[in-house]
Amino acid sequence: MIVDSAVYEDGRRRAGDLPLDQAGAACRREGAFVWLGVVEPSAEEFEAIASEFDLHELAVEDAIKAHQRPKLEVYGDSLLVVLKTARYVDPKEVVQIGEVLLFVHPTFLVSVRHGETDALATARHRLEARPDLLRLGPGAALYAIVDAVVDDYEEVAAGVDYDVQEVEAEVFSAERENPAERIFKLEREVLEFQRAVTPLAPAVDRLARGHFDVVPDGLHEYLRDVHDHILRVVGRIETFRDLLGSALQANLTQVSVRQNEDMRKISAWVAILAVPTSVAGIYGMNFEHMPELRWTYGYPTVLLAIAAVCLYLHRRFKRSGWL
Repeated sequence: MIVDSAVYEDGRRRAGDLPLDQAGAACRREGAFVWLGVVEPSAEEFEAIASEFDLHELAVEDAIKAHQRPKLEVYGDSLLVVLKTARYVDPKEVVQIGEVLLFVHPTFLVSVRHGETDALATARHRLEARPDLLRLGPGAALYAIVDAVVDDYEEVAAGVDYDVQEVEAEVFSAERENPAERIFKLEREVLEFQRAVTPLAPAVDRLARGHFDVVPDGLHEYLRDVHDHILRVVGRIETFRDLLGSALQANLTQVSVRQNEDMRKISAWVAILAVPTSVAGIYGMNFEHMPELRWTYGYPTVLLAIAAVCLYLHRRFKRSGWL
């Protein structure tokens, strides 16, 4: 359940892992804070952590059940920040959404992960390489995690962008394919991605505006930069939805045009084949008195006449674009 547990003091990580029963005492040391990483805990497993750090019961319930929308909530002098992680899986063209809940206090940070993501490990490695930020406390860890999660958003946006371009090329290609199913699937994944990203923007904006003591003044500009990145991703997502909607409409138009072309070709061939059918039908009546019935060259003459009329019709339809 606990994947990483450490004490950070004076911008450095203390050697060794921190046992859970010593975490509370380590938090109370001057200039130190604890960063505890947890993965998909059960209610019984998380109870010990909640007791050690005195976490609010409502926040604990959110962490266990997960399936929360991105948000920022205040519980006394602690914050609960919910993030949605995202990872784009190619060639399946699926956006895998996970969830991270952060309990942020001036003396500790507890991260609870649901789903697959490397953002937390990335954030920890980045922050441990920056002692100047680590000295700012748990707020710096909060910034590092949000920044890593948003970086993953940009990678997902790049993957979706590539596939949207492929869809556009497929819609207007000369090949007679119908990418409607692929477009619908991409639209659904983009919608899920939007639900994960868009609600995070106002939460990060609140953090960047300096309303909370757990976020020192030195981090506000960093969080504003993250907020700008989120807005950029949100803008790209809206563009994706517009492009996919336009691609779907264009695809439907292309299908209609192709159907009209097919109908014209079918109609042209029906008109051509109607000539020999009519002649054969008339001569098939077997009346006694029929034109050229007993003429030696009657049979080849009729065949040549049928061929001439059919070739003439074929030429006219070809010129008009029906064939």
